[in-house]
Amino acid sequence: MTDLFLENARVVDPQNGVDRKASLLISAGKIAAIDPDAVPSDAKRYDLSGKVVTPGLVDLHVHLRQPGGEEDETIDTGTLAAVAGGFTSIACCPNTQPPLDTQASVELVRQLALRAKHCRVYPLCCISKNREGNELAELGVLFAAGAAGCTDDGSPINDAELMRRAMEYSLMFNKPILSHAESSPLDKGGVMHEGLVSLELGLRGMPAAAEDIMVARDINLAEITGARLHIMHVSTAGAVAAVRRAKERGVQITAEVTPHHLTLIDEALRSFDANFKMNPPLRSAEHVEACVQGLLDGTIDAVSTDHAPHAPEKKMREITIAPFGIIGLETALPLMLEKFIHSGLMTWPQLIERMSLNPSRILNLEKGSLAVGADADITVIDPDLEWTFTESEIHSKSRNSPWIGRHFRGRAVMTIVGGEVRYQLS
Repeated sequence: MTDLFLENARVVDPQNGVDRKASLLISAGKIAAIDPDAVPSDAKRYDLSGKVVTPGLVDLHVHLRQPGGEEDETIDTGTLAAVAGGFTSIACCPNTQPPLDTQASVELVRQLALRAKHCRVYPLCCISKNREGNELAELGVLFAAGAAGCTDDGSPINDAELMRRAMEYSLMFNKPILSHAESSPLDKGGVMHEGLVSLELGLRGMPAAAEDIMVARDINLAEITGARLHIMHVSTAGAVAAVRRAKERGVQITAEVTPHHLTLIDEALRSFDANFKMNPPLRSAEHVEACVQGLLDGTIDAVSTDHAPHAPEKKMREITIAPFGIIGLETALPLMLEKFIHSGLMTWPQLIERMSLNPSRILNLEKGSLAVGADADITVIDPDLEWTFTESEIHSKSRNSPWIGRHFRGRAVMTIVGGEVRYQLS
């Protein structure tokens, strides 16, 4: 493996309190030295003047669709989209066909990811068998097979007793329960956020209460059991407030928010464009502001994409029957740079903490660090590069993004995984 020398960059490593101009030597897949006294003559040099070097970005919440949904995405195309977006590690959800509820299915995903050789993939297994919410999956076997956590994402666990037992089992393995917090009876048949816009458009709404109720229930169960609870795709002011109060009481809870729930509101649905249809839905402005403030004050720990690819023929259907979700791996970092870095709302260490260090901690991954001896999983960012997100450059197999044609400033220009350059912007 060729040694790499990254020089003249701004190095940002929140875990180790680093934010300064520095150079990194990478050898044998590890961080060998910071500002080394000597560099091997055969090392490949990269002058990164004007660039920002960070620990590799980590996404807690990705849908790779394989097995069973290869018309939407494959592990190969999804992980290629990940490295193109600067992500070196991703956790993939188990709502595949068949679902990831057996040892063989978890091992299959891991093997296909190794074969694709783009980014690291950590499968999330099902909480319930077949994601039906009726019978607990064999969590011990699934964790032994390599599952990093468990969730029935896409489907809520309506049975509180089942969720409680899942939490109790997870304690034995120190794994997080990732909750898709939604009261499905309240959201049944819904298309968008319930509010004035849905009323004016004549579309069935999905009330904020549907999320708030389930977040409150799962917090109570986590408090009873002592389990590690992670709330996925937070989208309501009520959920943010509930997580904040739970943290103050010492509940072992973390939460994530998506770029689209930080940057878009329900008014976008006036276009009747299904690329703005997602679950949880785009909320009204006061909910978006609550999510932004929650991320800023640390109530919300991480930014996750909820990358949800769908083949064009599915998203082209009328909005009431088109599937929920959008792709997000390749636009997450540019959106966060625009929203938080260029605006001055966050510092670089704060953003990287939420996009690398905290997600790593939530899943117990030894990532999110540029310390000597750490895996050389690195994202190189050009914060000032002007570019336009076009359909032709999308690496995902699907194209369901509301940001096609959007002009951005800043993006990942190189992604290094285990000391190997897996993506470099040409």
